Amino acid sequence: MTNDHCDSHRHEAHNPKARLRHSRTTRMRYSRLMATMLAALLAALPAAAAPPQLKYVVIITRHGVRSPTWDASRLSQYSAEPWPQWGVPPGDLTPRGRKLILLMGAYYRDWLSRQRLLSREGCQDAGRVYIWADTDQRTLETGRAFAASLQPGCGLAIHSRTEGEKDPLFSGIGTPDPELGLKAVRDRLAPDSDKLLSELRPALVTLQSVLTGAQKAPQMLASSPPEIDVSLHGKSVELSQPFAAGATLSEDLLLEYADGMQGKDLGWGRLNNLNLYQVLALHSAESDLVRRTPYLSRARGSNLLVHVLESIEQSATGRSVPGALGRTGDRLLILCGHDTNLSNISGILGLSWHLRGYRPDETPPGGALVFSLWRDPDSGQDFVTTQFVAQTLDQMRNVVRLTISTPPAEEDVSIPGCEAVRHDAACSWPLFESTLHRAIDPAFVSPDAGSGDPQHRTDQTQ
Repeated sequence: MTNDHCDSHRHEAHNPKARLRHSRTTRMRYSRLMATMLAALLAALPAAAAPPQLKYVVIITRHGVRSPTWDASRLSQYSAEPWPQWGVPPGDLTPRGRKLILLMGAYYRDWLSRQRLLSREGCQDAGRVYIWADTDQRTLETGRAFAASLQPGCGLAIHSRTEGEKDPLFSGIGTPDPELGLKAVRDRLAPDSDKLLSELRPALVTLQSVLTGAQKAPQMLASSPPEIDVSLHGKSVELSQPFAAGATLSEDLLLEYADGMQGKDLGWGRLNNLNLYQVLALHSAESDLVRRTPYLSRARGSNLLVHVLESIEQSATGRSVPGALGRTGDRLLILCGHDTNLSNISGILGLSWHLRGYRPDETPPGGALVFSLWRDPDSGQDFVTTQFVAQTLDQMRNVVRLTISTPPAEEDVSIPGCEAVRHDAACSWPLFESTLHRAIDPAFVSPDAGSGDPQHRTDQTQ
């Protein structure tokens, strides 16, 4: 070391300013070195994948809360006391039912605007929403409530056939062979009939207790140890009595609970969420056997499912597709139907879900199957996700406002066959398309979805 260099260090040692300059220089060199190393490390890492882009959504929804479809005299055959007054005709959407659909529509608006599929404010996307409803009052009013809450003040159109007319999109095309349907259900029932009977007997006893208390009704559901079977009623396959009646009556009690009834109006003061869950085993069993059995579900649901598929194809390809509902460039399709439609589609595709507070595969008022078409911006490939969405019973009972932070119950649903390519609930568009085509029965399909029919009508929400 030279004398000059040593002198320099001795100078820094006795010069605080010199020491500070040296320290700053060292830190700067170290910072530049670390920045260079970090940049090299980040460059070596794979780039973060861009999030998928939502392109199109199909919501197949059950109507909102309705009154019982049986009239008072028929209902009273099974109860010791009169049933409550609903204030609307049998089977119609109730005021509470409309309010609950408005909440679901507002939630969908929040979700779709966050995904940048629809704008939250204004009416610039009103022409990109297509709503088709079955012709019952409850489905038409459900459609109008969705229109009013999805795009408030925009006058969204509601499409349907003439009110009261049969719509094959929801009721199906053709007539399934009654004997084949009966055999298909019996083949499913036979191996587990004793097990199912042991599960449903307690539900019958509990339902009887709610209906009559310690009194008697003209028809007692649990008066004798029943056997379980199915039979033909006209051309329809029905569960044997008393299970068929029990299925209907347990659903009617669910409607009372969801509609917010209180005191004696709620199951004569004997109904609560615990015994309601128990009696709904009857409705769940009937729905599974007579709506989800593959032969019957394909016969009744193939026409709806094929037009859903054609609508998604229209969005995926950007080309007009015969049979699609709506127009090229649409972003949202809402189909307002019934629990039977949801059960039929789940039976065709082998879908299953279990939302909190409900029986497996339950289809409560306002519940919906949601098919979402996404695009991966990195690969340019499209894929489809499936969800089941519904308000919980307590959200309905308490009219809970739904938001992204307080959402309805939701569950991702896998389509059997899609997991061969992906390990999540998503399905690549080509595989989704081929899977649905294989599941749909062309014998029960019409090329016309309804919009080309001369009786197709459109009304505007205010």
